Amino acid sequence: MQYPEPIAKLIDSYMHLPGIGRKTATRLAFYTVDMNKTDVKNFADALTSTKNDLRFCSICGNITETDPCEICSDPTRDQSKIMVVEQSKDVMTMEKMKDYNGLYHVLHGVLSPIEGKGPEDINISSLIKRLQKNEEVKEVIIATNATPEGEATAMYLAKLIKPAGIKVTRLSHGLSVGSDIEYADEMTLSKAVSGRTEM
Repeated sequence: MQYPEPIAKLIDSYMHLPGIGRKTATRLAFYTVDMNKTDVKNFADALTSTKNDLRFCSICGNITETDPCEICSDPTRDQSKIMVVEQSKDVMTMEKMKDYNGLYHVLHGVLSPIEGKGPEDINISSLIKRLQKNEEVKEVIIATNATPEGEATAMYLAKLIKPAGIKVTRLSHGLSVGSDIEYADEMTLSKAVSGRTEM
C-alpha cells in the first residue's frame, strides 16, 4: 500500500536531513500529521525564515540576520585575534564558553580531497584578503576539528598565514575533563601530551 502523496513527499523531505533514514523520516512525518495546525504553521514559518531572513556575514562568513554580523560590528571585541572555525555552529559553541572575546572566520567546511573539496571550495580566500587588509590582527587561532580533514586544513592555513608574520596557533586537543586515561585512544593521548601546559 502506498502512502498518500503528501505523506510520501514529507517522508522524502525528512530523508534529506543528515542522519535521517526511512524509518525515522516516516515516524517524523506521522508525528507532523498529528501536530495541530498552529504548530505546523510555526514550524513551516521557521523553515522559511531560515532561508529568507538569514545571510552570511560579508566579513567573517558567519550566519546572521544583519550584515556585518553582531560580532564583527562590536567595537569591544579584541580585533587582534581571529579564530577560524569550520561551521557557524562552532561560533555559537565558542560564544557559550564566554572566555574568548576576539573575532571569528567561518570556513564552511574543510579541505577534503576524497570529497573533491579544495581551497577554492571553502572560505579561505576571504580570510587571506581580510588578513591583508587588517594590520591589527596579530594571531589566528585555528579551531578546526581534530579529524584528518580538520588537521590538513589547519596545516594548509598555517602555511598560508605564517609568512605574513602573523602568529598561528591551534586549539589543543586531548583528554576531556573527567575522562580516564585508560579509555583514551593513542591519538588522543598523543595530542594531550603535545598540548600540555605549564602548571
